[in-house]
Amino acid sequence: MSNRPASLVVMEACGSAHYWARALQAQGHEVRLLPAQHVRAYVRRNKTDAADAAALIEASRSEDIKSVPIKSVEQQVLQQLHRLRTQWQGGRTARINALRGMLREFGIDIPKGAERGIAAIREALEIADNGLADALRPFIAQVLKEIEDLEQQVKNTDRALKILSREDTVVQRMQQTPGVGLIVSTGMRAAVVDIHRFASGRNFASWLGITPNEHSSGERRRLGKISKQGDV
Repeated sequence: MSNRPASLVVMEACGSAHYWARALQAQGHEVRLLPAQHVRAYVRRNKTDAADAAALIEASRSEDIKSVPIKSVEQQVLQQLHRLRTQWQGGRTARINALRGMLREFGIDIPKGAERGIAAIREALEIADNGLADALRPFIAQVLKEIEDLEQQVKNTDRALKILSREDTVVQRMQQTPGVGLIVSTGMRAAVVDIHRFASGRNFASWLGITPNEHSSGERRRLGKISKQGDV
């Protein structure tokens, strides 16, 4: 691409696309990233490189398909930290639920909730005659240690997000909104890129997925609950 004249390059917004978009922009090319799920509708017959390229060209001509803003390195760092944080939280929840189910097999009921559940599990380990098999006790203690390590990783991630957001005026402005804290503001900063591309708050809410499921026909309109479309 460095040997070619400045051109319009169209790509799907998929894995590593933002990196390649920045690399191509540095060489003087104009880059457009299109949502992969919308490009797929233009693929004819079997999937090949040539068919994908033709689909990208057709999709780029559609005014209804909006291009995806290219993320900066800083925004991608925020996004990856959020994804790591989510994985660590999921691992913590999975381990707590596993221990809850394990102890239930021995007649030990663990209450719902992470903090209450962990406290009850530790208490069950300290009681010698509650029916819990001694062979399991060291392994349960080991899982509790893993949960503690995962909690520490989440705290470290929050600390890193706080440090990275100190110099970001957009994040600081968002945090002045009631109900918006560190996690929401940095997550929005990483995902949205440029808020001005939305014509209104209504369009922004629709992009996020805060829209009802619709099952309408003819003149009868049926609106259901909020859908799970968009970025969870």
